[in-house]
Amino acid sequence: MASTSTSSISLRNNAPGTRFPSSTTSKLLHSNLKFPLLMPATKATGIKSSSATRYNEAVIDEEMDKIRRLQNGSDVRGVALQGEKGRTVDLSPPAVEAIAESFGEWVINGLEKEKGRVVENVRVSLGRDPRLSGASLSVAVFSGLDRAGCLAFDMGLATTPACFMSTLLPPFAYDASIMMTASHLPYTRNGLKFFTRRGGLTSPEVEEICGKAARKYANRLAKVSTMLKTPPERVDFMSTYAKHLRNIIKERVNHPFHYDTPLKGFQIIVNAGNGSGGFFTWDVLDKLGAETFGSLHINPDGMFPNHIPNPEDKIAMALTRAAVLENSADLGIVFDTDVDRSGVVDKEGNPINGDRLIALMSAIVLREHPGTTIVTDARTSMALTRFIIDRGGQHCLYRVGYRNVIDKGVQLNKNGIETHLMMETSGHGALKENYFLDDGAYMVVKIIIEMVRMKLAGSDEGIGSLIKDLEEPLESVELRMNIISEPRHAKARGMDAIETFRSFVEEGRIEGWELDSCGDCWVADGCLVDSNDDPAAVDAHMYRAKVSDEKLGQHGWIHLRQSIHNPNIAVNMQSMAPGGCLSMAKTLRDKFLVASGMDKILDITQIDKYARTGLVK
Repeated sequence: MASTSTSSISLRNNAPGTRFPSSTTSKLLHSNLKFPLLMPATKATGIKSSSATRYNEAVIDEEMDKIRRLQNGSDVRGVALQGEKGRTVDLSPPAVEAIAESFGEWVINGLEKEKGRVVENVRVSLGRDPRLSGASLSVAVFSGLDRAGCLAFDMGLATTPACFMSTLLPPFAYDASIMMTASHLPYTRNGLKFFTRRGGLTSPEVEEICGKAARKYANRLAKVSTMLKTPPERVDFMSTYAKHLRNIIKERVNHPFHYDTPLKGFQIIVNAGNGSGGFFTWDVLDKLGAETFGSLHINPDGMFPNHIPNPEDKIAMALTRAAVLENSADLGIVFDTDVDRSGVVDKEGNPINGDRLIALMSAIVLREHPGTTIVTDARTSMALTRFIIDRGGQHCLYRVGYRNVIDKGVQLNKNGIETHLMMETSGHGALKENYFLDDGAYMVVKIIIEMVRMKLAGSDEGIGSLIKDLEEPLESVELRMNIISEPRHAKARGMDAIETFRSFVEEGRIEGWELDSCGDCWVADGCLVDSNDDPAAVDAHMYRAKVSDEKLGQHGWIHLRQSIHNPNIAVNMQSMAPGGCLSMAKTLRDKFLVASGMDKILDITQIDKYARTGLVK
């Protein structure tokens, strides 16, 4: 860790003698907090007369673009530390200060519109994961909130779901919250996620905030110094959040013999990946009576030295699987850095993530809410759709992006279509019963409750038995095409490529390919009414096509989408037929990319290599 603190928490059982650092250096946060905001030096010196004016306008435009490019859908993300080849630091303290100030103003303006009067003492909390840049960027957040006139509360090391819950659970109930994290990205990155009591902000809302922040940032082209009028108050919310999760397990298990320790007799392994998820071991599982010996990487370390904290990471899942088998555990849990995603390993050592995790959660939710609709992103398999329908559910496939999937569920519920589960293949999962919040810890809580209930009912099969009849796709491939463009033009060029793909498929220029669509709702089977009276904003363009031939019928699908993280287009393919993905790649290359001229603006190296050799790398 890059900071020290007078505040610490001793870890129980799993890491004796280790300390759990708080988020920021005490000297920074609890003295007269002051730091210089240094803007990048410009090259305007020596430029004369009217050309100087034009040059300065260009410089300001470029400075504003730097902030706008930090928007990452409904989040802000950027490079916070040097060390990435080919990337320079763009999420600097001045940038973060401007964004935090604009968010604070946005919160105040929203509350004033809602209440119809001037509001005072608007309270905003900040949590962060253990990244090394967290301390200095936290200071910038507090400075920005102070400029906006907000009162700031420092939660220290926290999780993304906990930040949202800090706006709801008493006695905290803040007006808004910010989580500082870059999820599973490298230690050099960092970012911001924003919440009010309504939930996470949407992409258009974050775009508005970044637009205002860009003007602030560009107007501060001189060295400035900021002193906080009101230093942030240090609070311990994570203990309250952990107690909230414990109470849910105790109440819903309602163990007939030991109510307060319903996990007694269960061995559960946690792999926190050195992120923020270690608390779940000592502050939830241990206190409920579980044995957690053998848990992995539960101490926070902003360098993430063991593996990427990501339930999709093969190393993370393999290490957790080995620990489950070695310790004869009942369950293994893998969290991502900020615990808004999770995956599990069953007692047999089978990894459960992606489609398998969605199927497991669907099986649990459909027992509780028969006939409910389940929303997923459009990269899930045809077999998952059959799994859900066979259990009486409805499956709505929607746009890739966890915020898109969750917002779709919210919209369907408003339209009178009962929708209790929204999940993305990445491991983001939200439930209607939990404020439509993507909370990896809460999802694990649901799985643990089901595991205990099965045991109490006399079953020793474990949670893996709930998905034993889920078919796996025969082939599944993901490839990337980089956009050949300057960063500022990459989004527009990517959009053109995706829309050209749509036109080619709609016009029947690719035989056997048909757009899988219903208005703004992407579905495979059991399409629901989607009125689109209030269509969601498009943060990244994407389309999915069903792929058929005379011999096999519909045997797969191909999905193209613009990345909101990087200047590229992701190509996902699945097929139930041998050689199906290879055939799709050849068709994509020959019938679309070359035929349309898109191979001139897209680097199709990966597509071409796979089409020729069947090799992904």
